[in-house]
Amino acid sequence: MDIVITGRHTQIKQKFRDVVESKMNRVTAIAPDAQRVQVVLTHEGNPRQADSAKRVELTVIAGKTVVRAEASSADEFAALDRALDKLTLRLRRTRDRRKDHRRGLEHAPLPMEVEVEQPQEPAEAPNPDNSAQQDAMASDLGPGESVEVQVGDTPIVIRRKLHIAEPMSIDEALYEMELIGHDFFLFVNKETGRPSVVYHRHGWSYGVFEIDTPENVAGGKK
Repeated sequence: MDIVITGRHTQIKQKFRDVVESKMNRVTAIAPDAQRVQVVLTHEGNPRQADSAKRVELTVIAGKTVVRAEASSADEFAALDRALDKLTLRLRRTRDRRKDHRRGLEHAPLPMEVEVEQPQEPAEAPNPDNSAQQDAMASDLGPGESVEVQVGDTPIVIRRKLHIAEPMSIDEALYEMELIGHDFFLFVNKETGRPSVVYHRHGWSYGVFEIDTPENVAGGKK
């Protein structure tokens, strides 16, 4: 397994590299098919954030599966331990899910409440006069490509990026959201074909926000 360690606003000391490499056996023990782990150590220079000045981000790539975790502390080694604890928990869940599928068992539903919300009327968006800005926002993007556009004379910058995703169920989207450690996950619902977002509300409660056009809804699209 390749181990890539990088620093943001800080230099990586050899001791930290040695500790990272010695602890990565926890990853390979749970995910022997892991091909690469990326470790990013970030230093926050704001003295008011001394208690969380060091942040460690861990990303494991195993085939098409990407598992991510991060944690902060005043000390980079403590941050590493916390992030690694989160990562190994998510790796175990991934391993157990694969075992269930191989045994032909249905994945047990999460003890959760899912609320599907209807989209509200969109707020009026900024309307920049600059035609170049409009062209950039309307232009076609290739997979993985991105573009950033500043809105008029304001400090607002909008970044567009195209992601390619396979349609999936709500349960699969919640699972992917948990793996990457985010509070939301954008996906295409394979049951409805609609662009959708799952998000964490509180406790074991989750929400699903679906998007469609008035024409499709009026036409009876399900």
